[in-house]
Amino acid sequence: MNLANKITLARIILVPIIMVFLLVNIDIKPLEFGDDYSITYNQIIAAIIFIIAASTDGLDGYIARKNKIVTNLGKLLDPLADKLLVAAVLISLVQMDKLAAWMAIVIISREFAVTGLRQIALLEGSVMAASKWGKWKTAVQITMIISLLLNNFPFTFIDFPFDEIVSWIAVLITVYSGFDYFFKNKQLIPVQ
Repeated sequence: MNLANKITLARIILVPIIMVFLLVNIDIKPLEFGDDYSITYNQIIAAIIFIIAASTDGLDGYIARKNKIVTNLGKLLDPLADKLLVAAVLISLVQMDKLAAWMAIVIISREFAVTGLRQIALLEGSVMAASKWGKWKTAVQITMIISLLLNNFPFTFIDFPFDEIVSWIAVLITVYSGFDYFFKNKQLIPVQ
């Protein structure tokens, strides 16, 4: 169990902690700024933990490559940790009525589909590298989640629906990156 794998495991452990803060109702008066903005302390804490967890995504891989400690366990856990983190928070946001269920379903379905394609590639003895669209997808999804967790802060003060716009962009880039992965790796898909 090297440092990179410990960081990945920490990201997995943070998932249920984030969900507790998002889904357990603690009866404390929310933080309010004027008449236009209100946020629960739970959401603030969950957003901070999510930001910490999301920021470890690149860190564990960087440490593993730099120190030449890439392991099969790390290759398995890293994408699993990413999917668990994003899926759990998206489902929580649907439960909180902050995200349309169909958007969460589209994003999570793409993740399952690409993960399945990666598994086929591994069985064929090849590795699917992350594409630029996959990296953009991750960045936009994280931005979307943070904006939804923070109730569109600070854009709510200028009446700009950043959270809605970034949600649509996240869905579009997610779908496009999924098609991109399948198109570039169509030789892995059995047609018989």
